Amino acid sequence: MPKTLGPALAIFVGFAIYWGYFAIFEIIWKGQTPGKRVAGIRVIKESGRPINAFEAIGRNLLRAVDMQPGVLYGFGMVCMMLNKQSRRLGDYVAGTVVVHEKPSEEVRPTWNTASQAGSATGGMGQVTAEELVLIETYLSRRFDLEPDVRLRTAIQIADRIKAKTGLEPQAHQHVDDFLEEAARKVRDSGRFQ
Repeated sequence: MPKTLGPALAIFVGFAIYWGYFAIFEIIWKGQTPGKRVAGIRVIKESGRPINAFEAIGRNLLRAVDMQPGVLYGFGMVCMMLNKQSRRLGDYVAGTVVVHEKPSEEVRPTWNTASQAGSATGGMGQVTAEELVLIETYLSRRFDLEPDVRLRTAIQIADRIKAKTGLEPQAHQHVDDFLEEAARKVRDSGRFQ
């Protein structure tokens, strides 16, 4: 009995390290392993929120499939090459994506903030926090949309803001510029931090 206990324990420890390393660190460090931390990447949900234990375990259990036909992650590499976000099968099943992490001081809005900041004018005080989130979400994701969908969405949001605030775009002002200006005025009012 003691002769078989040593190899069995070694196999169990090896299994736990190999399969548990990624999942445990991704659970504890909110989507990072030591290697991911050094590389400046993190696993998050597709929605942008941190992953939970089920997602960390699920995506890492599928490493066994990603590694097929051997240790070179053949299936996983093919899967990653066939999608523009380079997601492996485990990411699809868990609904996760690996992203590059930026220090918070480097994170800035992707729209133009260089124009003059002014205080909230007109009815900008009528814009709710949900509407501000709607504007900013559109502005940050607009380049991922098809051009016709992007324009229709921007016009719908702009019409909603115009009706609520009375703010009108300047002559020949693009609808995206109008929404950037509206979001900036609401933010500059200091009502939502």
